[in-house]
Amino acid sequence: QVQLVESGGGVVQFGDSLRLSCAASGRPVNSFTMSWFRQTPGKEREFVAGITWNSGRTNYADAVKGRFIISRDNAKSMLYLQMNSLKPEDTAVYYCALNWKPIVQIPSATNEYVYWGQGTQVTVSS
Repeated sequence: QVQLVESGGGVVQFGDSLRLSCAASGRPVNSFTMSWFRQTPGKEREFVAGITWNSGRTNYADAVKGRFIISRDNAKSMLYLQMNSLKPEDTAVYYCALNWKPIVQIPSATNEYVYWGQGTQVTVSS
């Protein structure tokens, strides 16, 4: 089993920055793609950004491209999401997720991910 715990969420203003962190424990995760998703009430969980096991590839949703940066530190079993130029529409619960397959792709579908964190709330006021 793998446990994922997100942190770093909070209430910020339009244009501010936040850095989310996701700590993985239980089993080594450094061979697998990891991603960030977000969800607002009444909507489906959506892909935000993903990164392959060796950080060789990243992928971003169009809505966050150029503003968010995903990174990972395999030595520390940590995943990060640096969020800049935040907008009210970025308000959501953010989840980190782990794909438990030896792949080099970055799936955007939620059913491709086996392990999920509990989420951290990000609220951006205008």
